[in-house]
Amino acid sequence: MIDIGQYHQLIILRSTGVGLFLGNPSSDDEILLPNKYVPKQYKIGDELRVFVYLDQQERPVATTLDPYIHLNDFALLRVNYVNQLGAFLDWGLEKDLFVPFKEQARKMEQGKRYLVYLYLDEKTQRLVASSKTNQFLSNEELTVEKGQEVDLIVSHSTELGLNVIVNQKHKGLIYKDEIFDDRIRLGDRLKGFVKAVRPDHKLDISLQPQGFDHIEASAVQILEKLRSGKGYLKLHDNSHPDDIKTLLNMSKKAFKKAVGVLYRERLIELKEDGIYLID
Repeated sequence: MIDIGQYHQLIILRSTGVGLFLGNPSSDDEILLPNKYVPKQYKIGDELRVFVYLDQQERPVATTLDPYIHLNDFALLRVNYVNQLGAFLDWGLEKDLFVPFKEQARKMEQGKRYLVYLYLDEKTQRLVASSKTNQFLSNEELTVEKGQEVDLIVSHSTELGLNVIVNQKHKGLIYKDEIFDDRIRLGDRLKGFVKAVRPDHKLDISLQPQGFDHIEASAVQILEKLRSGKGYLKLHDNSHPDDIKTLLNMSKKAFKKAVGVLYRERLIELKEDGIYLID
C-alpha cells in the first residue's frame, strides 16, 4: 500500500502524457508522478524515492520535493494564510498544510511560525497538522532511562526552563539553570541526555552527559581554553557563575568538578588570581 504522508521507494511502471506512473512490486497500487517532477533521464523499471500526499484535487500524487515535515513528525512551520476554515502552513509543497481551528493551541496568525505535529485524519483520510502537540506525547510508558542519549525538539519555554519533546514520544524539561546557550529557539532539534526519571514519570533532561564523562568533557574544554590563553585563565573558585558561563559556556558546578579533575591530575595550578597550566 502506498501511504500518504510518507516517503516511498517506487518503480517506474509506465510513461504517459501527464507524467510517470509509479508502483510497488509487492502490491497493485500505483500513483502519478506529475511531469513537473519527472527526472530528465529515466527508463521504465528505474526506482525513485518520492513523497506521497494529496494534491489540490485531493488526489494522491507523488513528488520528488522534500517536505519540511512527514507523517507522525514535528516541525516548526510558517503560516502562509488564514481563512474561515483555519490556517494553512508552508511545508515545502505546492499545496499548503491545513490546521483547523480546533487543532490550534492558540489562534494562528499569518507569517508566524508554530511547532506542529502531522497526522492522518481517520475520518477524512487527509493530512492535518496540529499545534496541540501534547496530545501526541505520553510519559505513561517510558521508553528511555536515566543517562540515555536522546533526540530533542524544543517545544516551548516556561518559568522553569524549556519543555522538550523526547524521541518524538515523551515530554521532558531542561531546567533554566542548565541552559548555557542563548541561541536555542523553539523548534530546534538537539541531542540531550536523561538526567532523571521521576516517580511520576516526568523526565529531567540535560544538554550535557552526566557523570564522569561530563566532567571529562568539561575538563578538556578548560584545558583547551588554557592553551589558547597562553596557559592562564582568569577564573577561580569564587568567580561569578555568569563569568564562567561567558568564558566557558558551562555551569559553576561543572566548572568546579572539572577543575578538581585537572588539579588531581596535576595538569593545573590554582592561584588567587586564576588557573595556570602546568607545562
